[in-house]
Amino acid sequence: MKIRNNALAGIVLAATAALGLAACGSGTSSTAPSSSAATEGKVSGEITVYNAQHESLTKEWVDAFTAETGVKVTLRQGSDTEMSNQIIQEGAASPADVFLTENSPAMAQVENAGLFADVEKATIDQVPAEFRPSTSKWTGIAARSTVLVYDKAKLTEDQLPKSMLDLAKPEWKGKWAASPSGADFQAIVSALLELKGEAAAEEWLMGMKDNYKSYKGNSAAMKAVNAGEVDAALIYHYYYYGDQAKTGENSKNVTPYYFKNQDPGAFVSVSGGGVLNSSKNAAAAQAFVKFITGKKGQEILQKGTSFEYAIASRVPANEKLVPLTELQAPVVDPAKLNSAKVTELMTQAGLL
Repeated sequence: MKIRNNALAGIVLAATAALGLAACGSGTSSTAPSSSAATEGKVSGEITVYNAQHESLTKEWVDAFTAETGVKVTLRQGSDTEMSNQIIQEGAASPADVFLTENSPAMAQVENAGLFADVEKATIDQVPAEFRPSTSKWTGIAARSTVLVYDKAKLTEDQLPKSMLDLAKPEWKGKWAASPSGADFQAIVSALLELKGEAAAEEWLMGMKDNYKSYKGNSAAMKAVNAGEVDAALIYHYYYYGDQAKTGENSKNVTPYYFKNQDPGAFVSVSGGGVLNSSKNAAAAQAFVKFITGKKGQEILQKGTSFEYAIASRVPANEKLVPLTELQAPVVDPAKLNSAKVTELMTQAGLL
């Protein structure tokens, strides 16, 4: 996983002359402000985005949005949990207008604290139901699939586990890796908890503790597989495709395996975007979320180097990726992913 600057220093990415009518709002109303927004140039001023998404991707979104609307965007970069905890701590006084994440649990955490304004309907309508929470208090902006990357020299596909749950069995002792401290892996466990219940999740985590090798970050886990240190690693798909698009030096000996069959290991994690009640420029904040889930924003994702899945406005994913329709992912409501319970269970299992 790439290294992020977790400091909360604001970085002003772009500023151009404000266009159109000034628009502002407290965001405290349950009715989202109307903003046919980005394409009509009827927003102005500036917004602050608390960003836990890939920084390079969000900068591309910001640059395109600012060029189209004139709205100045300041980014504050951090991890999913760092940013969600910061927003909750700040509460109604938060300077954040928009929150973007890599995974859903941090979004659910902020939603459960009652800090999101409603996302306007025009934005919600751009995103298929399976890629947004049932509550519509925020929306999906991208997605990533769980995969098991494995050493092609050590394993053939018929030797791989049929289910992610099989990784807790004795025959996989010492053979697989993960990065349990990261938000990515904890989102996978959140899906397992939602799909199979607390007892099953607890049992799997205890088996994991006995079997797995720990690495700091998904890139490090994949690199260990590539170097022959361990047979396989449970990560997200885009680490493999991102490395392949560069030199391939950390992935030349590995290949991704998709569990499919609605298995917990086929979980597709939704990256989220939402507007904060605390926003001082709710119209521009709503316009930004609408823009990144719109055709132009999703095409930036499709053509970029993050290799996450485009999910909205009928924009297909990068052609190098396995199509979402072929992943056979389980149905998981992103609003129900419980990061607090997952942290508790993982701590009890000795993984955190």
